[in-house]
Amino acid sequence: MITEAKVVEILNGLKEPFLHKTLEELNAIEEIKIKEEKNHVSVKVAIAKTGTAEQLQLQQEIVNALKEAGAATVGIRFSELPSEVLAQHQTAQQEDDSDNLLSPNSKTTFIAIASGKGGVGKSTVSVNLAVSLARLGKKVGLIDADIYGFSVPDMMGITKRPVVRGEKIIPVERYGVKVISMGFFVEDNAPIIWRGPMLGKMLNSFFSEVEWGEVDYLLLDLPPGTGDVALDVHSMLPACKEVIVTTPHPTAAFVAARAGAMALKTDHEILGVIENMAYFESKVTGEKELVFGQGGGDKLAEELQTEVLGQLPLGQPDWDDKDFAPSIYQEDHKIGKIYQSIAEKVVEKLG
Repeated sequence: MITEAKVVEILNGLKEPFLHKTLEELNAIEEIKIKEEKNHVSVKVAIAKTGTAEQLQLQQEIVNALKEAGAATVGIRFSELPSEVLAQHQTAQQEDDSDNLLSPNSKTTFIAIASGKGGVGKSTVSVNLAVSLARLGKKVGLIDADIYGFSVPDMMGITKRPVVRGEKIIPVERYGVKVISMGFFVEDNAPIIWRGPMLGKMLNSFFSEVEWGEVDYLLLDLPPGTGDVALDVHSMLPACKEVIVTTPHPTAAFVAARAGAMALKTDHEILGVIENMAYFESKVTGEKELVFGQGGGDKLAEELQTEVLGQLPLGQPDWDDKDFAPSIYQEDHKIGKIYQSIAEKVVEKLG
């Protein structure tokens, strides 16, 4: 037969999922009842936020712990902690988590690289803009948030995987950029078959469970369009800046405008538009051919009331077999110089 003292002992040691304090520290155990004839334990517990996945997880922990201690059945009710308790512990937590990227005290600037559709070179822009910012002496991180279509590790020639130190994941560093990607946690390029809430949880883990250290700019390579991950970014990072990538084709610019409109609706500042595949320049004649049309970048920038940060021609980097990174342009490459100019504009805009 389980006793009330044993129930208190068990519950006191469990942690509230949002404030990460024990239930004892929060004085969160509001009621305990035991029906001896049925060996049934009923408890009422206060937490920071009810009706969440975190509540379900704590509920399962309580049930398992009490049954292991001898309870036949367990009933649980949840209430919300008083506002004064929340305020007290959230303030303390913010002070403790000053190095947490999502903390209000964080000095990191988030820059999301977005597009309306796939195939416009958004990931190529993401990796080269990140590397170009690092070449300017900035401390840069890059999250491959395109969880279904992750490609950043391959594009940057990353063959290592992150290691775990304590309870934190250490990102892989390449070209002065700290990188984290879903690709690091998937075997043999397996497909990801997840629903929205699971995607949001993984994205949150990239922010909170990775040891980023000091980072001036954290770039996010978003999935194309305005789906679950993009929505999660908009809700998690209210002060995020955005760069919209398009091709010069009018239809691509029209579709990209949706991503831009979503940014504006959620008060994300748009830093500018990057027009990729703007033209093809012949090495023989030097003539520029407008393979994908023209005007899309200017039209999109006008619609979003921003500027074109740069126009990138079709081309590919010079590959080095010893230091292979198939999508990274060197500083002295013609396209690499354009990326450097774009990075300088971004830094100037962000002050």
